[in-house]
Amino acid sequence: MSSTDTAPLLTKSRATDDLEAGLDALDTVVVQRTPFTQTLRQKVLPPALAVVLVLVLWQVAFSLKLADSYKLPSPGMVLDSLKDLWYQGTLFSIIWTSLWRGGSGFIASVIIGTPIGLLVAQVKPVRAAVGPILSGLQSLPSVAWVPAAVIWLGVNDQAMYAVILLGAVPSIANGLISGIDQVPPIFLRAGRTMGATGLAGARHVLLPAALPGYLAGLKQGWAFSWRSLMAAELIASSPDLGIGLGRYLENQRESIDMPGVMLGIVLILFVGIAIDLLVFSPVERRVLRNRGLLAHNR
Repeated sequence: MSSTDTAPLLTKSRATDDLEAGLDALDTVVVQRTPFTQTLRQKVLPPALAVVLVLVLWQVAFSLKLADSYKLPSPGMVLDSLKDLWYQGTLFSIIWTSLWRGGSGFIASVIIGTPIGLLVAQVKPVRAAVGPILSGLQSLPSVAWVPAAVIWLGVNDQAMYAVILLGAVPSIANGLISGIDQVPPIFLRAGRTMGATGLAGARHVLLPAALPGYLAGLKQGWAFSWRSLMAAELIASSPDLGIGLGRYLENQRESIDMPGVMLGIVLILFVGIAIDLLVFSPVERRVLRNRGLLAHNR
């Protein structure tokens, strides 16, 4: 064969190699570490400025006497309440009491809600029977369970955990169901071909494929756990329960201590935001980054 005959073949081979290299480049997820200054500018500075703006507007409203001071305390008065808790040595115990209950209840909700979600998502008769109930329970305000839990179990930690479970389990189960519904059927067929059936298929194929939706359900489940706990602590009162954030908030209301009330609200908000930023957001970013779904600005 002459050199003129081999030239088209070489050109075609080179074009094929270039195409394969381009496809490989598309499949490759390039992970670049964001510089600290950029992270500070994009992630820390905006919320910090938003907090400063809220505090300034709050102080302006107080200075203009838009409401009586016993209704609208200044940020400084709330800070004084925080200092009082600090000097009394009760600040961290109050936060820890609620955080321990909320975290323990959330873990129990995950253990219970995950198999329920798998069962409902995979078995059609169970889905037809239980699916609407889960949706209805998710929309039911958690505070509605407090009186029933107190009558059933008494004013104790068991009643608190029951309210958390009833509020969080439906959200976690529904999140997993939604994630499984979005799994491409070819993944399941490939898993069965390789022998991943039953529990093995759920562990190695179904759950990893449904992970983004499952994580969304976990985040919502934590939110429901925290809100359910605050509702239970606000209503149920007993020396055996100790003082959590919800009970502290109600105690300040009974004392007509508006700075203390505002402090309780701020602490509840702070803990909820901190858990999301320190636990769920990093896990979510890692999962999305590993799947090449993370935008450059996140």
